Amino acid sequence: MNLITTLLFLAGFVLLVGGAEMLVRGASRLATGFGISELVVGLTVVGLGTSAPEFAVSMDAAVHGGTYANLALSNIVGSNIFNILVVLGVSAAVMPIVIASRLVRLEVPLIVVAALAMFLAAANGTVGRLEGLALFAGLLAYMAFTVFQSVRIRREARRARSPDVQPSPSTIALDLVLVVAGLVTLVLGARWVVDGSIELARLLGVSETVIGLTLVAGGTSLPEVATSVVAAFRGRGDIAVGNVVGSCIFNSLGVLGLAAALAPAGIVAPESVIAFDGPIMLAVSVACLPIFITGFRVSRAEGLLFFGYYIAYVAFLAMEAAHFRATTLYGDIMLFVVMPLTVLTLAWGVWRQVRNNASSPSR
Repeated sequence: MNLITTLLFLAGFVLLVGGAEMLVRGASRLATGFGISELVVGLTVVGLGTSAPEFAVSMDAAVHGGTYANLALSNIVGSNIFNILVVLGVSAAVMPIVIASRLVRLEVPLIVVAALAMFLAAANGTVGRLEGLALFAGLLAYMAFTVFQSVRIRREARRARSPDVQPSPSTIALDLVLVVAGLVTLVLGARWVVDGSIELARLLGVSETVIGLTLVAGGTSLPEVATSVVAAFRGRGDIAVGNVVGSCIFNSLGVLGLAAALAPAGIVAPESVIAFDGPIMLAVSVACLPIFITGFRVSRAEGLLFFGYYIAYVAFLAMEAAHFRATTLYGDIMLFVVMPLTVLTLAWGVWRQVRNNASSPSR
C-alpha cells in the first residue's frame, strides 16, 4: 500500500509538470495565432481551466448539502490565499515577473472587490442563493467585458497582419488539443497528488483537521502552481500572473456563486473563516496592488515574502488544530501586527517609486 501511494504521488507530479508544459505551450501559441494577448488567455482559458479542481470540490460539497457544504467556502478562501501567496510567490521566486498595466487598472482591483463581496456575503453566516446568483452575475459581466475587448484587439491585429501569417486550421486544432490535454492532465495529476498526500499524511498520523485545512485547498491549486511556475520559467509572465488573477476571480465569483445557488440551504460560513481566514484573504488580495504598482513587477524578494507568509499561515492552522495555547496570540499578531506592517512597508515602496518617477527627468 505504501509503494502504491508513493508511486501515485510521484506520478501525479509528473502529470502536473507535463500538463503545465502542454497548457502553457498551447495557450501561448493560440494567443499568437489569434492575435490575442497572452494576458487575456491567461485570465480566461488558463485561469478558468486551472480552477477546475476547486470547482469540482466546491460543487460536489454544495450538492451534498448539510455540514459537508461548509467545505465549499473553506476551499475557495484557502485556494485564493494559496494562489496569491504560494503560486504567485513561487513563480516570482523562480523568475521575477513583469506586470501588465491592465492588471493594475482592472483585474487586481477586481480581485479585491470580489474578495470583499464574498466576505460580505458570508458575514451573516450563510451565502444564500440570491447572493450566489449575484456573485455569478458579476463573473459573467467580467467575462463579457474581457471577450468584447479581446475581439476588438483581434480585429486591430488582423488589420496590421498580412494574410500570409494567418494560422492554419490544423495549427489551431493542434494548439487547442494541447490546451485541452494540458488541462485534463493537470486535473488528473492534481487528483493523484492530493490522494497520495492524504494517504501519506494518514500513514504518518497527521490529523484529519490539518489535512483538510492544508491539503484540500493547496491540492486543488496545484494546477495553478505548475502552470504559473512553468510559464514564469519560460518567460511567459503574462500567462503566469493571468492564471493567478483569473483563478482568484473565478473562485470568488463563479465557484462560490454556483455553489451557493445549488446548495439546498446555501453555503454555511464557518465562524473561523469570517473571523480569521476571510480577513487574511482580503489582506493578501489588497497586498497585490502595491506590489504590482512598484515597478510593475514582482521581484524574487517579494515572491519569497509572500511564500513566507503562507508558511506562517499554515503554522497557525496547525497550532489551532493541535489546540496549542498560544494560537490566539499568534493569530492576533499575524492579523493585527504583521499584516498591517507589511501593508505599510509596501505603501512606503509605492510612495518611493512614485517619488523617484516624479524626480526623474522626462524623456
